[in-house]
Amino acid sequence: MIGARHLKLLTKLGAATLALGALAISGNAQNAYQGKFTLPFEIHWGSATLPAGDYTFTLPSNIAPYRLYIQGLGVSAIIQAATADQEVASERPHLNLVDVADVQTVQTFEAPELAATFIYSTPKQKHMGPKEARQKTTMPQTAPAPQISENKTTIQVHTAGR
Repeated sequence: MIGARHLKLLTKLGAATLALGALAISGNAQNAYQGKFTLPFEIHWGSATLPAGDYTFTLPSNIAPYRLYIQGLGVSAIIQAATADQEVASERPHLNLVDVADVQTVQTFEAPELAATFIYSTPKQKHMGPKEARQKTTMPQTAPAPQISENKTTIQVHTAGR
C-alpha cells in the first residue's frame, strides 16, 4: 500500500517535471527573424489589407512554410509566402511592392540576413481581350501610344538582433 502511494507520487512529480521542462524550452525558443516597418499608405499583402502605420513582424522559423506574424495598431495578420528564393539582390531588408490595378501589393520581402527573398502571390493584371486588342490596332498613328510601366515601390524594413 505504501509502495503504491510512493509510485503514484513519483509519477505525478515526474509528469510535473516534464511539463515544466517543456515550458522552459518553449519559453526560450527564439524567432528566426523579427523586425519592424512603417507603411506610408494602405497595402495588400497576400489576403491581408494593412492600413498605413507602424508594424512589427516575426518569422518563427526559416524553413517552409514561411509565415510572417504581423502586428500593428489594431491589426494582426499571418501571411504565408508562396515560395522563397535563396538569392538576395540587396544588402538591406525591404519589401518590394508592385502597383496592380491601382492597389499597392507586396510582391517580395528581401531578407539578406537569412539569405532569402520571400515571394508572395499577387493578383494577376487584366489582359486585353480580343476586342480591346483589335481596337488598339486600329488607333490612328497620331495618338500617343499608351505607356505600360510597372510602378514598383520599396519599403525599408528594420530588423532586430537575433
